[in-house]
Amino acid sequence: APGMSMMFCRRDRAAATLDMQRMLTSIKSGLYGKPKGGLYYSCLGRGASLFGDDSEELKMIREALGEFPLVGMFCNGEISHNRLYGYTGVLTLFV
Repeated sequence: APGMSMMFCRRDRAAATLDMQRMLTSIKSGLYGKPKGGLYYSCLGRGASLFGDDSEELKMIREALGEFPLVGMFCNGEISHNRLYGYTGVLTLFV
């Protein structure tokens, strides 16, 4: 339709890894101490189909933030604030 726009995206493991590491570094710099717990919701389009391993994102979180109780699940849409996202991950930390 006239005036509408379209965006094409390509899933890229290396870019997703670098972006996640960047965000985790930013989160870590704002923390005072280790998190008491966390929840991680990742898109079904990530996990093994993007990273080759279902737990790769959890490993990245643990590597960046250390050991703490962390659970997660794969979703078909991730909610953060008042938006529904796709092909992303949402990390909630209890501090």
